[in-house]
Amino acid sequence: MITPTSKIAFIKTQAEVPMTIAVTAVNEKGEVQDKFIACERPLTIYLNWRPIVTLMTLGARPEALVLGYLKNQGFISDLSQLKSVIVDWDTNSAAVVTDEQDADIEQKLSEKTVTTGCGQGTVFGGFMQGVEDIVLPTPSLKQSTLYALLNNINDYNETYKNAGAVHGCGLCEDATITAFVEDIGRHNAVDTLAGDMWLAQDTGSNKIFYTTGRLTSEMVIKVAKMGIPVLLSRSGVTQMGLELAQKLGITMVARAKGRHFLVYNGAETIAFDAKPEAKA
Repeated sequence: MITPTSKIAFIKTQAEVPMTIAVTAVNEKGEVQDKFIACERPLTIYLNWRPIVTLMTLGARPEALVLGYLKNQGFISDLSQLKSVIVDWDTNSAAVVTDEQDADIEQKLSEKTVTTGCGQGTVFGGFMQGVEDIVLPTPSLKQSTLYALLNNINDYNETYKNAGAVHGCGLCEDATITAFVEDIGRHNAVDTLAGDMWLAQDTGSNKIFYTTGRLTSEMVIKVAKMGIPVLLSRSGVTQMGLELAQKLGITMVARAKGRHFLVYNGAETIAFDAKPEAKA
């Protein structure tokens, strides 16, 4: 068993960087204004000195991002394999060293799909590994809890409020947000939270996953791999995302903001207990 001390021991850096920078812009009246914009940095992941992928990221919690990405893509499955994780922003690189070489790494790297959405992403051959074996618990939700959670989310998204141009993802237990990450792409944010959960050996069975981004097939698969049965989004749903949610038994709630939401899958898991809004 990996103890909390040994889990931290192989992470050799805490490479924090600013999320925004100050700039000037000229508005429609010709006035110069001081503004903030989101930072965007390349981070190349090396696994046992082999380059895997370059992520474009804000840089929030990069060690967790790297580990979550490698786990979700099927390159690493066991924390006990890890020897060190080092992030160096001077070289925009993250070096991950394990005890054992992945015998299938060449095949995984050769089975590469470039995806679109929030920029371009890359999915490798190990991404779908084990998805068909995932069994998620059946959640029990209240409409009033969803409303309270959506209200509490307003206290987050700090980078978005300050600079825009980012997505946010959160781990929630009932109406409480237990962790929140913002990044250039929604996939980076979910991978960071996946890395955090993996390091903590935390279960997702009692959690709701919130995202500001679209519920695509990749998002559904990553959340399923985290063991989370509820997916909540401010944005919309794709056909493939919905089909996978139906297959995996994920309660999918989208277009959620204020007191409005649409349940695309799993409506039977929600108790509609909130009183309707009074008409003006």
